[in-house]
Amino acid sequence: MVLRDLRAGRVLEVARPSRNRVEASRYERVLADLKLQRAGEGLPVVDAVSGVPAVAEPDEGNTGLSRGGVRLFVPGARVVSTAGVAAVVEAVGHTVAARGIGCVFGEPGVGETVAVQQSLHLLPDRVPVWRAVVGVKPGLPQMRASLLDALGLAAGSLSHRAQSADRALGEALRRPGVLFLDDVQRLSPPLLDYLRLLWDEPGTAAALLLCGAGVERVIARAPALRSRVLTWHQVPGLDQEWLAETLAMFHDVWEGVESADVGWADATVARGNFRTWAKITSHVYVLSKRGRDVRVDRALIEQACARLGPYP
Repeated sequence: MVLRDLRAGRVLEVARPSRNRVEASRYERVLADLKLQRAGEGLPVVDAVSGVPAVAEPDEGNTGLSRGGVRLFVPGARVVSTAGVAAVVEAVGHTVAARGIGCVFGEPGVGETVAVQQSLHLLPDRVPVWRAVVGVKPGLPQMRASLLDALGLAAGSLSHRAQSADRALGEALRRPGVLFLDDVQRLSPPLLDYLRLLWDEPGTAAALLLCGAGVERVIARAPALRSRVLTWHQVPGLDQEWLAETLAMFHDVWEGVESADVGWADATVARGNFRTWAKITSHVYVLSKRGRDVRVDRALIEQACARLGPYP
């Protein structure tokens, strides 16, 4: 039947028809429908998809600034779409369109979660996203309860009834959507195999997105799941070529700072790590508010970096 359809020229329609546009290839239409751009095109851009700042100024009593569960450490910080983020967006978009399994990994702090959250934020509204919270060394009942809760099912009544819970999960995953699990490196091989069994159910239409630092090594110990992963994507550190521009868009405190001073901090302390740069930005912001017209120079940046301790 597949060969017959292919010979007849039939293709899977995964994108809405668009008016007044040149007809592109099937994959190009997938990217267009998911509001994606090819990785590495153009300068980094500030996330302004919703038309409002990514992070608002803190209210009184609001102690944490975050976007999608990611702490940004400083008022006025913005999520910036770099070439690395664009590459994750493209990888996630392809995985979702293909209803497959994807793995996004990298070193701790390079921004895997930020990039994946941005990718999920850009998906069309009709694509539901289910986020499951992975505990520390969970057992199968805890894992099952997390999945039930993420999918909006009755976790309390089903989590200890294995057959009923698995049947409910299987039915829920017949709907197109994305199940996102962060910190998957916490899961044992038997739990990863449990995920594989869920996705092996006939009729499964949801995509599975696995993310975490070192998660690729954990999945390697579950060969059955590893063989089913459609997309592997490693998130690199911040691009050195655009580092100064990226930081200036991440926070206004970096505007006008010498590129050489930014390069020194990266080579000495941050080494392209997004989380480390967020912490440096927090300290630079505080130090720059000590007085009027305080200049962010090499001395101030060194003072900020010193606050990170011997293990930034």
